[in-house]
Amino acid sequence: MNRAARVALIVTAALASLGFLALAAWQVQRLGWKQDLMARIDAQVRADPVPLPLPAAWAAVGKADEYRRVRLKGRFEPREALVQATTELGGGHWVLAPLRLDDGSAILVNRGFVPPEQRAPERHAAPTGLVELVGLLRLTETGGGPLRQNVPGEGRWYSRDVAGIAAQLALTGPVAPFFVDESADPAKPRRYPRPGLTVLHFANNHAVYAATWLALAVMAAAAAGYLVREERRRVTP
Repeated sequence: MNRAARVALIVTAALASLGFLALAAWQVQRLGWKQDLMARIDAQVRADPVPLPLPAAWAAVGKADEYRRVRLKGRFEPREALVQATTELGGGHWVLAPLRLDDGSAILVNRGFVPPEQRAPERHAAPTGLVELVGLLRLTETGGGPLRQNVPGEGRWYSRDVAGIAAQLALTGPVAPFFVDESADPAKPRRYPRPGLTVLHFANNHAVYAATWLALAVMAAAAAGYLVREERRRVTP
């Protein structure tokens, strides 16, 4: 191996070490973000439910409000959208139905999960009359799922895209730009759609990833140091 190739190898090892170090720092940042997210979700799902934000405050609803427990009252309209879902019960669909509130506005409520054999509307009809429920405020999910785009014209949904679903259902009046995951009521018998399946526990492997990248950075730095010493030994008379 000539000197130019050896120098190139040293530079590559040094740059690799810096790259691995940057990745380790990024994972440390991700670790802090994930810990903050989990702490916020845990606090919000344990808190007492609050009234649903009024339409005047909808524009201000953001990440800090997600997973907040809310209480709402209204009447379900006889229409729904099915969104493909994978849950602890297996594959199936979320059932999103519009709840018309007393002020005339509407909000999409994720009534819960149905397996394929329960997807027919008559198998999981929404209750009639005035209903009160508690749920978790969730932010809209635009676009679709991994490698799959929503197809509104065919009613195929892979994400809970509030604006798209509201348009498909031809909802009139103000429609909340977020939706609510209905919570399970332990006092009521289990039914379909099955509520209460919101994912509230998230994998947190960022510390392991950070340690892995850091170890690789140290190894690359050690390799660069060894190559530098060898190069100096070669040129020293």
